[in-house]
Amino acid sequence: MSRVPTGVSAFPLTPLRDDAFDRPAFERVVARLAAAEVDTISVLGSTGSYAYLSRAERREVVEAAVAAADGVPVSVGIGALRTSQVQALAEEAQEAGADGVLLAPMSYQALSDDEVFGLFDDVTRGLSVPLTVYDNPGTTHFTFTTELVARVAALPNVAAIKIPPPAPDRVEPRIREIRAVIPQNVAIGISGDSTAASALLAGCDLWHSVIGGVLPEAAIDIARAARSGDADAALAESDRLRGFWQLFAEHGSLRVTAAIAEHLGLVAADSLPKPIRGLSAPARQQVADALSLLD
Repeated sequence: MSRVPTGVSAFPLTPLRDDAFDRPAFERVVARLAAAEVDTISVLGSTGSYAYLSRAERREVVEAAVAAADGVPVSVGIGALRTSQVQALAEEAQEAGADGVLLAPMSYQALSDDEVFGLFDDVTRGLSVPLTVYDNPGTTHFTFTTELVARVAALPNVAAIKIPPPAPDRVEPRIREIRAVIPQNVAIGISGDSTAASALLAGCDLWHSVIGGVLPEAAIDIARAARSGDADAALAESDRLRGFWQLFAEHGSLRVTAAIAEHLGLVAADSLPKPIRGLSAPARQQVADALSLLD
């Protein structure tokens, strides 16, 4: 993985079958992403249900991803509740061939800024691969301040900061704020797929893409147009996916992505970890309708 990652980082599902990791289905999903030539495959993110998997399952996911990625760089989520667990997961990911890691500050007790900095300080000391700082307040309920971003970005082996989607009128100002306090060799990545086109046009280096994990070509089209400076094309390609963005907002991107993968026959039905339930029949029909509008 390059020191400053760019392009589309696709986040695939970790499909289950009968409450166990469905390795054949997962390998098909990863191979499909590699064939589409995404820039990075990021496994065990929130879309990859890392918090619901055992340590042994997570190790198997990494091994399967590296085997199926056909040389595309693989980044691995290593979030856990205790620092020692994060460090163990980081070591296992590196041993399994991961090209990078992603870390979100998971917690049960609310964490302070100093505690989160201490987590990243401890973990980065033992890394030999780049780390992406994973700011995902929707799941962790922790929000990085600009000051904390600056402190963490200065640590060794930090290669990227993944930011949540700002309000539409704050996209460009937020990117400028972050760029002003982090080293030039640290990339800024955007999550929140509906915001990706505008964020890439405003200067983000990388898109951490949920839709890219199941419809990689659609994500690549948006990113390529944005990176070439063709704002009209990037926004138009994003607008083609507006039905999915609306479904994401209503049902959550994990459930919608699973429904897409199930509809396309990539994974078995009921692929999510219980107690999470898949979409209702009417919502699944909306997914099918949105897919029918794409080539």
